[in-house]
Amino acid sequence: MIKVLVAEDSPTIRAFLTAILESEPDIKVVGAVSDGDAAVQAVQKLRPDVVTMDIHMPGLDGFTATREIMETVPVPIVIVSGAVQDEMAATFKAVEAGALAFVRRPAGLGHDDHEDEADALVTSVRLMSEVKVVRRWKRPPAIAQRVAATQIEPDPLYRPRVVAIGASTGGPVALQTILGELPADFPLPVLVVQHIAYGFVQGFADWLNAGCALPVTVAVDGEEVMPGHVYVAPDDRHMGVDAFGRIRLDNSPAEAGLRPSVGHLFRSVAVQYGRRSIGVLLTGMGSDGAEGLCDLRALGAATIAQDAASSVVHGMPGVAIERGGAGHVLPASAIAGKLVSLAG
Repeated sequence: MIKVLVAEDSPTIRAFLTAILESEPDIKVVGAVSDGDAAVQAVQKLRPDVVTMDIHMPGLDGFTATREIMETVPVPIVIVSGAVQDEMAATFKAVEAGALAFVRRPAGLGHDDHEDEADALVTSVRLMSEVKVVRRWKRPPAIAQRVAATQIEPDPLYRPRVVAIGASTGGPVALQTILGELPADFPLPVLVVQHIAYGFVQGFADWLNAGCALPVTVAVDGEEVMPGHVYVAPDDRHMGVDAFGRIRLDNSPAEAGLRPSVGHLFRSVAVQYGRRSIGVLLTGMGSDGAEGLCDLRALGAATIAQDAASSVVHGMPGVAIERGGAGHVLPASAIAGKLVSLAG
């Protein structure tokens, strides 16, 4: 059983969320509290596997409660937000404080979106329960030796023209770290696919933009990619580029249930730029983008995978490393410096 603590100030919504979660046979709500102070105390007493956290609560708000929990008795925290503008900034502050995921508060019974949004909440709780806050693992020596033996440096005659980055669980903070350290004169466009809950991408881009010297925007179909600009894939659209250096968004089928997918972006970049590109795969569950990073490296492109120690979940980059797709394995804090160096 997955033990869940629900923190929500509204009695009605608290009961609503509890009913959704307890309708699943593998989930048990072990506590439901109305403010941040009670959430901190309940985590210490009940030791839940996951906490669903409201942002706006009396006394200790969701951001502060998240920070205190992560500093005392770390547990995976899922922010349940209304996905409206006044909650966006607080939601991403909670992510900075250690929350692993955020989902839209499910619409009420009878609403067209209720079933999908309730499923998204349940899925997020199940996935986060497996993380156990920070999952660490070391690469077997044989893998480390194989990766080192096959490392390829990009041909200096082919200067990179684009950076493509993929991320999932834990990605927002890793991206904030990387993009925040890129200088204002960084010469390449940066294309980003981040697996994110529906409705949050504009707030995500705004949050990144506030801490970045480069302009960060949600990508628009047909716009030209410009040096020193960051483009984030929008909700429910695959993102790629065409032969003329323009963003291409499409509604082709989801890949392993994901749209946008990192794999789609990496394939598109491989076709249009080949070795004149840099691929970066960050923390996240699953294997999205791992095969694409291998393809980029095979073409002679520079490739970077986030290391296990700095990843919240080392699934995506870990698979790429195992398959020999990572030319460089780095902590998030070192990736910006490597990008500046590779960009010349």
